[in-house]
Amino acid sequence: MSVQHGFNGHHLAAIDAAIGAAITARSLPGAVYWLERGAAHAERAYGRLHFGPAAAPVTVGTVFDVASLTKVLVTAPAILLLHEGGQIDLEAPLLRYLPDCAGGGKDAITVRQLLTHTSGLLAGLPASPAWEGREAALLLASLERVTHVPGSVFRYSDINYILLGLIIERVAGMPLDAFAEQRIFAPMGMQDTGYRPLARGDGRTIAPTQRGAVEANAVLSKAQRGLAPGAVLQGQVHDPTVRRMGGVAGSAGVFSTARDVARFARMLLAGGELDGVRVLHPDSVRLLCTAQSPPGIAALRGMGMDIDSPFARQPRGRHYRLGSYGHTGFTGCILWIDPQSQSFYVFLSNRVYPDDRNSILPLYAELGTLSAEAVLSAQQ
Repeated sequence: MSVQHGFNGHHLAAIDAAIGAAITARSLPGAVYWLERGAAHAERAYGRLHFGPAAAPVTVGTVFDVASLTKVLVTAPAILLLHEGGQIDLEAPLLRYLPDCAGGGKDAITVRQLLTHTSGLLAGLPASPAWEGREAALLLASLERVTHVPGSVFRYSDINYILLGLIIERVAGMPLDAFAEQRIFAPMGMQDTGYRPLARGDGRTIAPTQRGAVEANAVLSKAQRGLAPGAVLQGQVHDPTVRRMGGVAGSAGVFSTARDVARFARMLLAGGELDGVRVLHPDSVRLLCTAQSPPGIAALRGMGMDIDSPFARQPRGRHYRLGSYGHTGFTGCILWIDPQSQSFYVFLSNRVYPDDRNSILPLYAELGTLSAEAVLSAQQ
C-alpha cells in the first residue's frame, strides 16, 4: 500500500488482508482502497480487472462504475446548488417542477422527501413492457402511486433520484451530465469522473461489471445496441434502468476513480471548498451531510448522504460514531466520511463481475471498522 505518514502499518496490513481474502474467495476480482486523514493518506490497488487468465491488474487509476454514489456525487449536490441560486425550493412540491407527475398521491411529495427517500414511492421503475428513453422514464414515474403518505416512511428508492435528475435538467435547462461536468467535476478537478466514459476515453482502463446482461435484461431493446449476447459491460452503466435512459440519470451512471471520489470527500470536510475553489456553500454541505429526515422517521438521512439507515451499518463499522456519513453503490463501492476525526475512506470495486451474485457486505463492515481503527490509533 502506498502510504504517507500518519497511519499504523498493522491496521493497514489488516485492511490489505481483508480485501485480499475477498479476492481469493472470488467475491470480487479487484478493488481500490483510499484512506485519508488531514495530510496523510494511504491508497492501494488490489487484484485484477476480471478473473480471466490474461486480466490486467487494477491500478489506482482504474475507473469504476460507482452506481448509487451518483446520488451524492451529482444529484443531491446539484439540487443544492440550484437551491443556493434560488432556483429550487427544497420544501416545494414535486409538481412545481414536474407537473407531469400529478395524481397517485404524488401531489404531496416535496423535494426534501425525494432527497431523504421519504416520498412513499416504490424502489424502482418496472422493467416491462419494454421501454426506452428519458421521456418514457418520466411517463412511468408519473404513473406511479405512493404506497404511504409522503413523509411518513423511509424507503430507499431510485425513482426519487431519477425524478430529481429530471428536475435538475428542467430547472437548469441543460442535460444532467453537462450540469455535473460544468458545476461539480470541472471545478473540483475530478478529471476521471463523468457519465458515459466510453465517449471520453479508453475503455480498457474501466473495470468490467456484469457478463450476459443482455440476456438478463432482455427487455432493453435498443439500449443494448452494440452489445453481443454474453458480452461483459465495460464502460456501459450496470444499472439496467439507467441503460434504458441512455446512460445518464440521477440515480446512477457515473464512473470515477478512488482519487477523484477522495477529492469530493475532502471538499465536504473543508465545508464545501477545495484548493481555493468554492463548490458548495457551507449550508449546502450541512443539508447534504446532517440529518434532514422528516420528524418521526427512524432512518436518518441527509439530503443525500446516509447517516443511520439500515444501509449505513456495514460501511460505518463498529467505531465511527453517529454523525459520520456516506453512501454505497450496488457495484461494490463505499464513500464514508467522519467529520469528528476529519477522516474518510473510499472503496471502489466491481463485485458484480461476472454474474451479480457476489455479496461483500461482510467486507464492508470490516473496512468500516478497520478504517476507523487505523485513524483512531494514529490520533493516540
